[in-house]
Amino acid sequence: MRFVKLRSLAKINLDLRILHQRSDGFHELRTVFQTISLSDSIEIEYEKSRRTELTIEGSVDIPDNLVLRAARAFLDAARIHARIHFRLNKKIPMGAGLGGGSSNAAAVLLALPVLSGRAVAVDRIAADLGSDVPFFLQGGTAVAIGRGTESYGLPDLIQEPILIAASGVHVSTGPAYQALGRGLTFTQSSSSIRSFQEFVCALGRKRRATLACALSRNDFEAVVLKQYPKLKTILGKLSKSGAAGARMTGSGSAVFALYRSGLERERALTKLTRDRSFSGCEVTPASLIGRRAYQRLWRDQLREHLDPDEACDELWPPRSRYAR
Repeated sequence: MRFVKLRSLAKINLDLRILHQRSDGFHELRTVFQTISLSDSIEIEYEKSRRTELTIEGSVDIPDNLVLRAARAFLDAARIHARIHFRLNKKIPMGAGLGGGSSNAAAVLLALPVLSGRAVAVDRIAADLGSDVPFFLQGGTAVAIGRGTESYGLPDLIQEPILIAASGVHVSTGPAYQALGRGLTFTQSSSSIRSFQEFVCALGRKRRATLACALSRNDFEAVVLKQYPKLKTILGKLSKSGAAGARMTGSGSAVFALYRSGLERERALTKLTRDRSFSGCEVTPASLIGRRAYQRLWRDQLREHLDPDEACDELWPPRSRYAR
């Protein structure tokens, strides 16, 4: 039996623009994904078998779990059978726009080729599982376009400290899109793309999210904060907590704040945890994680199962010692 224990990192959207509705029913979007240190834990026990058996135990019961869907899709693509048991400990709040489920799926798609010794092009599998699953195969900072599955890496940013505030409010993504009222034509697409490009250029020049955040936007805020006043209050108080900037991530409901130093973040955390507006709200310190650090984490996690002759920091995805 082969065993591995993984950290599956969350993401935030440093910027998110929703454009016109596409002919396939999805919306055209522009966003900047960023991995952060907040993570779930996944243990995988892998054993060759004549028949496939997938089981999972975890801290929460998740219907149609993406972990099992990703495992099944990989085994089908690799044309192999295996007995695989997962233990999933969720720390990333669910349904909060932090990408926990997508990250879990990508973790399975990164680990199983190494544990099985079967190289499979998992990008297409990832896109079929969810819009932001492909991003988690690379991590770091990336521009995503289309419906989010097409992503392009940006230079790593300085790993600045952040706070994540998860209120427990559930925001349904479908109604949020409907409330935006973006049809097949959207007259402001050009100006929205232009201001998005200005934000991306600022990130590239300054390499600090805190210095570029004044140019950022999340189009969902206009409709979600109106519908959920509690989120508007939380975002407002985060913005005034000494943060360089604060935004909602995805379609919500998590909100993040960027700080220039760990000391400023700790002062804000102390103040906010005493604020009654944050009662029942989970406020978690984290930091931005760049692509090099993200991929180094994965190589370290899988080290026991990697090809020792190809332990190169530039090699991605990492290669299995069991490959034939």
